[in-house]
Parts: sequence; C-alpha cells; structure tokens
Amino acid sequence: MAAKKKAASGERALITGASAGIGASLAKQFAAGGFDLVLVARSGDKLDVIAKALRSEHAVDVTVIAMDLAVVGAPKKLFDAVAKRELDVDVLVNNAGVMEMAGFAVTAPERHQQMIALNVATLTDMLSYFMQPMIERGRGRILNVASIAAFQPVPSLATYAATKAYVLSLTEALAVELKPRGISVTALCPGLTETDMVASARESNSAASQLPPFLIGDVEDVAEQGYAACMAGEVIRVPGALNYMATIAARATPKWMMRAMGSMAGRFALDKT
Repeated sequence: MAAKKKAASGERALITGASAGIGASLAKQFAAGGFDLVLVARSGDKLDVIAKALRSEHAVDVTVIAMDLAVVGAPKKLFDAVAKRELDVDVLVNNAGVMEMAGFAVTAPERHQQMIALNVATLTDMLSYFMQPMIERGRGRILNVASIAAFQPVPSLATYAATKAYVLSLTEALAVELKPRGISVTALCPGLTETDMVASARESNSAASQLPPFLIGDVEDVAEQGYAACMAGEVIRVPGALNYMATIAARATPKWMMRAMGSMAGRFALDKT
C-alpha cells in the first residue's frame, strides 16, 4: 500500500458528522495525516472524547463545535464560528447525513424532509460558504460522502438514494468547475458500512438484517480509502471490489433493466418492512 500522503504544516480539515461512524474514522485518518481538525456534530460530549484521543495520539490541534447542521441557517452559523476563531479550512469533509430504509408511502413526510435537508440542502450550503476562502487562496480539497446508492434508484431507499445521486452529480460538476482554481472535489461512495446508521436500519428492517456479512464494509477501510482519494484528487472512489463492479454495471446497464432489477430487490425489502 502506498504511503499515506501527509498534510502541509498547519493544514486543517473540517469534518461534519464526526461523532461516530465514517466521520469519526475519517477524523482519525486526517489526524494521522498530520491535519489539525475541526470536528462538527450534534453531540459535543462524543466529539470531546474523540478530540482528546486524537490530540494525545497524533499531537494535532482539534477544535470541537457542537451543532445540528440540519437546522436552517446552521452552515452559515458554522462558517461564522470558524471564521471567528480565525481558522482556515483547507479540507472540507461533508459527511453528515441521515438514512431511512422503508417504503416511501409509509415513511413520515417530515422524515423525507429531514433527509433532503441534511443530505442535500446542508451539504450545498456548506460548499457555498467554505469553498469561497479556498478559491481566494487558490487551493483546497473537498470530500463529499455519497453512496453506491447514488448510481441507481433504490426502492425502499428512494429518497436517500435520490439525495446521494444529487451529491454525486454535484461533486462531478464541481470537480470540473474548481480544478482550474486549485481545488479538488471528491465523492466517496461506500456501500453498506458497519456504522450505527446501518445497524439501526438492520434492526428496523428484516430484509436488511438478512444481508450477509461480506456485503457490509469495514468503516476503517472506507475512511482510509476516502482519505487517500481526497489527497490524490480523485473525483470518485468506491471502496470494495463488489461495490465498484456494481457501480460500473449500473452506469452501463439500460435504465429499464436497472428498474426491473431494483423492483425485484425492492419488493423483497418492502415485504419485510
């Protein structure tokens, strides 16, 4: 495996959804790479524990900001809080997100809106605010955490998959727009990963609970690949050979066939809901 690419002196990464799962693992990766950190999530207590461990192990500066990014106006509030502390953000990691596995009709309307608010609106606002200083400096990196669900419609994950398709499309467009300005934009597209969010889905949905272990990715491996892809300036990284082959197939397969395949899988999942 290639050596981990390190941060330049004083570089800082801001990571949302950093209190658990992929976000917490990404925090470890960036700290190991020598980055100072700004960790953001709703749970300040959890962030404090992670921050203390990272400071001790990697001797990096870690700033904790407890904030619910799903609240309207929160990205601007976060941007202002970071500016007030006079912290430059060299790498923006948009990891905060939420998932619901159930039929569209039986999912509460407010739950759909929560997914759209956090996965789409918040991420877009974060990009709008934090890319401007990067443009002014002429350098920066952005890592957006999407999903393999971004590559095809997924019955029982309809809204979630649609939000991640948005993230992937936006990432690819911005990668072209911002490259001449010295900014790389990367989409990390993991499959199902052993996180609290997926564990919750497996507990609430019997179809998800029957997934074989080999289909559930390791969170540390996903984070390591996300870090490597971000530092290399890749546009898309799909961890796992099976996941990668699935995304290639999804882009090459006619839409009608993908819908038919999704219909079979979706009926099974919805019957088990």
